[in-house]
Amino acid sequence: MNSVVVMVDLYAPTLRLARGFLDAGHEVIRVQSTPQVPPAYGGFDEPGFAPPIVHEGSMFDGPGLDRTAAAVAAHRPVAVITGGETGVELADALAERLGLPGNGTALSSVRRDKFGMIDRLSECGLHTAAQARVPDGTVAAEWHRARGGRVVVKPTRSSANDGVHFCDTPEQTQLAVDRVASSDNIFGIRNEGVVVQEFLVGGEYVVNTVSCGGRHRVTDMWKYTKISANGVTDRVAAATSIAVDDPIGRRLADYGVTVLDALGIRFGPAHLEIMMTAEGPALVEVGARLCGADTAYFADLAVGESQIDWTVRAFLDPESFREGHRRPRQQRAHTAMAFLTSPVAGRLRGYPKLPEVQALPSYHNHQVIVEPGTPISVTISDVTEPMMIGLSHPVRDILERDLATVMYLDGEGFYDVDRPDADAMTGAPS
Repeated sequence: MNSVVVMVDLYAPTLRLARGFLDAGHEVIRVQSTPQVPPAYGGFDEPGFAPPIVHEGSMFDGPGLDRTAAAVAAHRPVAVITGGETGVELADALAERLGLPGNGTALSSVRRDKFGMIDRLSECGLHTAAQARVPDGTVAAEWHRARGGRVVVKPTRSSANDGVHFCDTPEQTQLAVDRVASSDNIFGIRNEGVVVQEFLVGGEYVVNTVSCGGRHRVTDMWKYTKISANGVTDRVAAATSIAVDDPIGRRLADYGVTVLDALGIRFGPAHLEIMMTAEGPALVEVGARLCGADTAYFADLAVGESQIDWTVRAFLDPESFREGHRRPRQQRAHTAMAFLTSPVAGRLRGYPKLPEVQALPSYHNHQVIVEPGTPISVTISDVTEPMMIGLSHPVRDILERDLATVMYLDGEGFYDVDRPDADAMTGAPS
């Protein structure tokens, strides 16, 4: 091994990044930012990794940070980076304490807080959604009533669309805010704040980047396909790669880079969700970490690069990053990820129409999340998705046709379900 890279909160969603460092000949040491593993991540049983350094106490100062920093320093790492959303602030603090490349702690909380990041962009003169941080549902309903239209309610600190509600009336907003405020997020932590935001009208896009010393590489971009289903508005049902010559890509990239600069993201990967409105691009939110959903794998299929290789380069070969970060991306294929939406609940017997999907010209792979023989729920969030289907094809028209076919097939007939206990297993959206 050449040197050590420390990853804070390395769990399954970002295991590819750890393997990128391992493949480059570097040891990966894990730090766990909380004594217990967040329930969204489950356990970690990957072979080849030592038990983690478990952090206890404040992520910003105090004896807990002193102990963790000393334990990390003993490995003489060349980089400390986050392996997931919950590790952003501790990774910033450890890198700063040890004098390693990082984003610093001055804006750490802003990079995690969904109200703070939008407020910061507004201060910097960027187009953003109107918003308010609200203490309770009554105040939120008053804000909605004064503003009118549709609004979005979300926890200030969470991930994966957890706790997000679209509300058309002040009464709906009041109920949603009170529900979020009294709930735990997907990381097992009681929501400490709620934000109400203007509902941005337009297409939603993803811009994934890697930064090195304030230089930014846009690695891949995606457009979400949304549906209204199972009582949920604007559920993300698919993500399709943006072609390298698509004119909208330049606008998204230019706006995305200004967001990175405003939020102080100078090193490492970032995942930006941006709404293209009639007034121009506006940030939905940003994660100062690797994009999830195995996106890096499909980005490599599409353009021959991803956040993985550029992140390794940013921390271990910064000169190579500086020399190559402006080179044009190359189109290799057009790719899509379809996130299936079960309309039924019960005990799953099988997926009888999966062979029809596998026969499509652009079919690439699929990842079964709900296995036959186990309970399946009505899909109302990312957490209850039963399957992801990956598509890839050199001809975009073929890809788009096949994606439409997948979404057509994804209905009641796609799921063979025994439903005696369906009522008890159906999740009810708010």
